[in-house]
Amino acid sequence: MYFKFTFCPIILLLWASLSFAQNVNVVIHGAASIAKTDDNFVCVTLDWWPAEKCDYNQCPWGKAGILNLDLRYGALINAIKAFNPLRIKVGGSLQDNVVYKVGEVSSCPNFMKREDGLFGFSQGCLSMERWDQLNRFFNHTGVKLTFGLNALFGRNESQTEKGLWIGDWQPQNTRDFMQYTISKGYKVDSYEFGNQLSGSGMGAKVDAKQYGKDVIVLKNLVKELYAHPETQPKVLGPGGFYEEKWFNTFLEVSGQGIVDGLTHHIYNLGPGDDPNMMNKILDPSYLNQVSQTYKGVSDVVNKFRPQLGAWVSESGGALNGGSKDVSRTFADGFWYLDQMGMASTYDQKVFCRQALIGGNYGLLNATTFVPNPDYYGALLWHRLMGSTVLAVTKESDPDLRVYAHCAKKKPGVSLIFINLSKDRSFNITLSNAKPGDAGKPNYEFVGKQNREEYHLRALTGDIKDDIVCLNDVPMVQTYSEDIPAMDPKLVDASTPISIAAQSIAYVTIRDFEAPACV
Repeated sequence: MYFKFTFCPIILLLWASLSFAQNVNVVIHGAASIAKTDDNFVCVTLDWWPAEKCDYNQCPWGKAGILNLDLRYGALINAIKAFNPLRIKVGGSLQDNVVYKVGEVSSCPNFMKREDGLFGFSQGCLSMERWDQLNRFFNHTGVKLTFGLNALFGRNESQTEKGLWIGDWQPQNTRDFMQYTISKGYKVDSYEFGNQLSGSGMGAKVDAKQYGKDVIVLKNLVKELYAHPETQPKVLGPGGFYEEKWFNTFLEVSGQGIVDGLTHHIYNLGPGDDPNMMNKILDPSYLNQVSQTYKGVSDVVNKFRPQLGAWVSESGGALNGGSKDVSRTFADGFWYLDQMGMASTYDQKVFCRQALIGGNYGLLNATTFVPNPDYYGALLWHRLMGSTVLAVTKESDPDLRVYAHCAKKKPGVSLIFINLSKDRSFNITLSNAKPGDAGKPNYEFVGKQNREEYHLRALTGDIKDDIVCLNDVPMVQTYSEDIPAMDPKLVDASTPISIAAQSIAYVTIRDFEAPACV
């Protein structure tokens, strides 16, 4: 899809200028960091769902699943290459129903609808021919890969408790798969053990003690096959919804040094057919509720200290493929970018969006591969927000969300402002917190260099639009299917930062003195 206009309609600018402006002072505490993210914090998933996956009387996956995605499209390749690199996690609900056609496995069935199967499907298979294709694609696009392993292989469902899978995990199929992967020289950054098997599970569950025993087996297998520590993939788990007792038990059983990263999932917007979805996204008190999950996971990490800390290894906002009316629109960015900001303040190292492509929550359109608005928000985060997280305080208006990091490219700091208000803009002045003495006033920051600003708005002013404007330029692919240029607007440092109603802005300030960023 290509558009002939090169600027957002002037009506949007008039609408923004007529909104009520409120003055707000934001204080950046730059003396010390409050958290650290991975350099590749932004992550996306590729899922196993076949075209027959349907929810809410719709089937939005098409040919976006791992086994049938056409990897030759220039738009897909360019969208990934723009991140240089992009972290991708291969996995999802059906990963515990996937066998690898290698070693003793001779047949390779496709997923088929089956009423008594896991999530309504029969067992599926990853052939080594398809694994070869995927790795050529990953190498070409510079992907940093996490692969989700089948953690149910060899187990059986309990006859007395529905959904509980019992018995020891059998590692032979994974061993053969890893040996093939190593023989081909394919690079895997990390392996995640199972999908949503923790606690009450989703479709299937495994007892915490049993999972802890099995993840030790996996860790020893990785150590055995990957002899050199510098090339040894990390082991992640459990890749499910946080439940305190289950997480504590599994980590007590597995012990120190087994799980490198503690992974969990977030779907805090509920089912994708919720008619109240938009209200949830625009309600700051609702958005804040998930902070209790981040705090709980953070507390577990501080107790057991896995090497890599906590990862959000899957988060699509709305369950079961997302919301067809919201997830592909500009409005979804208020949830998505706020979640990345919040997660980073709780020391979550990685945030994986479900999905790169597929369902209603894909960053790319499942048919045309054209980026949806959230793609551009994620790309800007990746390019601008560094790994060092700073504390921010402001006046109490909850509709203005602010997060600050050291700039990814030094010097300076980068901030993201999210304005949830429909009828108020904000004029922002900045202060630099005075370190060591809370009783003394903060320093008002007076910059000397132009600020770099990136303002994101919906094309028509309606946040349900599926086209985003960056600094009043519509973000649409070029005829060569390249990602359009995403250049900043240079703004006089003596003026306040202006955040229009229902808009999002990234701002990088090169001459802001933050000792944590040196």
